[in-house]
Amino acid sequence: MPYRRRRPRVAPDQGRRPYHHAENKVLVVTATADDCVLPFSVEELDVRGRVARLGSSLDSILRRHDYPPAVSRLLGEAVILNVLFATALKMEGRVVLQIQSDGPVSLLVTDFTTPEGLRGYARFDPEAVAALADDHTLRDIVGEGTMALTIDPKDTVRRYQGIVAMTGDSLEEVAHTYFTQSEQIPTMVRLAVAETMERRPGEEPRRSWRGGGVTVQFLPDASDRIVVRDIAPGDAPDGAARDEREEDDAWVEAAARTQSAQDYELVDPDISAERLLLRLFNERDVRVFDPFSLSADCRCSTDKIKTMLDQFSHDDRTSMVEDGAIKVTCEFCNTQYVFDPDTLDERGAAH
Repeated sequence: MPYRRRRPRVAPDQGRRPYHHAENKVLVVTATADDCVLPFSVEELDVRGRVARLGSSLDSILRRHDYPPAVSRLLGEAVILNVLFATALKMEGRVVLQIQSDGPVSLLVTDFTTPEGLRGYARFDPEAVAALADDHTLRDIVGEGTMALTIDPKDTVRRYQGIVAMTGDSLEEVAHTYFTQSEQIPTMVRLAVAETMERRPGEEPRRSWRGGGVTVQFLPDASDRIVVRDIAPGDAPDGAARDEREEDDAWVEAAARTQSAQDYELVDPDISAERLLLRLFNERDVRVFDPFSLSADCRCSTDKIKTMLDQFSHDDRTSMVEDGAIKVTCEFCNTQYVFDPDTLDERGAAH
């Protein structure tokens, strides 16, 4: 069974809170800022979607650990995928994307907390990652493993989780499998992450990570227009036959247009999200909604770490003492908290 718990299908909702969007408007080419998500719809093709553009927020997440490029790219793609997924949900709370595997990258976690907080980290074998070929595939870097998406609403104790095997040559392919099996909504995803050279006035050139993604989902009024194939046996009703119908022409066109997005179009700061949509859906009535912002924001704090340490027994805390202090490092932001073991007063924190 590929899923621990089925969750209800949730279609994108352009009027939800906290992502309240104003009345939709015809697309005009402007310069949407980085670190934001721009929702859109193409009514002629019965699709809705989102474009994510991440600049300093993604660079901050990746630079805090100084990951090797291969790890940075994979974690960056996972962050963007989580953003595209989470911002389609009508909820407040957290959405966690986690990859566990037996490959060079054994654990990867990204966390999106409404309304805009992003964080993420990866655990990996430095020697195994260094040995990867330049043209390595997803299977090379993660081996055998699973991707889990966990939805943790703020106002309820009930969580939902979907799990899918890490099959395919890219994280995009894994995402397509997830949406087919869990959401059963035709979905196309494009992701791109790149390290670019940035020059600011009065400063030396510096390298920075950028990323972007676009997704569309087919949401026609008539549900019988949706063709869903390759559902895992455990999720299909008993005796259900494989849907052999041809896919709807509108969805075929929308998916092809989305798939044509080039990596450079998703990461180039000079190509705005609006301009990208105009290129992808030219001659179609593409409409956009108000964008909302994203930021790299870790929720760790002195009080939270102290509360966690207070839950351990005196003997357990004694075993944690190193050089006369208890040191705790946040895996997400790499901040180290140092406490006096006798009083648990903080001695200081360092990044």
